[in-house]
Amino acid sequence: MTTERKRPRSRARRVALIVVLTVVGLLVAGVVGIVIWSQVGVMDAEAGPWDEVRQDDRIAVSDTGGNVVLTPADGASETGLVFVPGAKVQAEAYAAKLSGLVAEEGMTVVITRPWLNLAFFDPRPLSTFTDAAPDVDTWLVGGHSLGGVRACQLAGHADGLVLFASYCSNDVSDSGLPVLSISGSEDGLSTPEKIRDAAPLLPPDAEFVEVAGAAHASFGDYGPQAGDGTPTIDDADMAAEITASVAELLPRL
Repeated sequence: MTTERKRPRSRARRVALIVVLTVVGLLVAGVVGIVIWSQVGVMDAEAGPWDEVRQDDRIAVSDTGGNVVLTPADGASETGLVFVPGAKVQAEAYAAKLSGLVAEEGMTVVITRPWLNLAFFDPRPLSTFTDAAPDVDTWLVGGHSLGGVRACQLAGHADGLVLFASYCSNDVSDSGLPVLSISGSEDGLSTPEKIRDAAPLLPPDAEFVEVAGAAHASFGDYGPQAGDGTPTIDDADMAAEITASVAELLPRL
């Protein structure tokens, strides 16, 4: 009788063990799959624009804590921008488009390197990145595409928010933050319609700038992007538009 009672228990334990091992195996496979996927199709920075930034004697370039940090060569900077790249875009790809903020407006720019090349998988707080420039007192947070969505989540710890071809998925309409949204008329991913539809999530006094001729990939230097529109604006004019638009936001900080 004792042996007969033990057999069903033993069988149940084996079934439970098989179920647990199967679930663990699926989880491990899922994690490995995400890691592999995050490393495939990464859009590298174009060499030319990145080299121009490094050769600009008005800009000091460093790699601090895994971030690309651009600071005025004279060391004087009171305002900074933490910039979160779009999905699978190399951090250096944004340096040239943001360089005018450093060389002309005296800002510090910290371009993050998100975990797994995807901002959604990076839980680090804003202070992780602002610590790269401890002398800066006032911080904007911003990002391109998916990076902008992540920037919205970090905005509560910043002094202002800048969206580059992006929009929020969380509501910051009551935050009281100065907000700037820069988008492109030819963007095939963060389309003008998507920007308008998400506008109610931003404060009522948010500023919107639509750059004529700009596509989604116009905000960086990493080549064309699948599903995007065709840009008609050149890189120099695009960089100037970004610099001028952000500069107009600074007095509100």
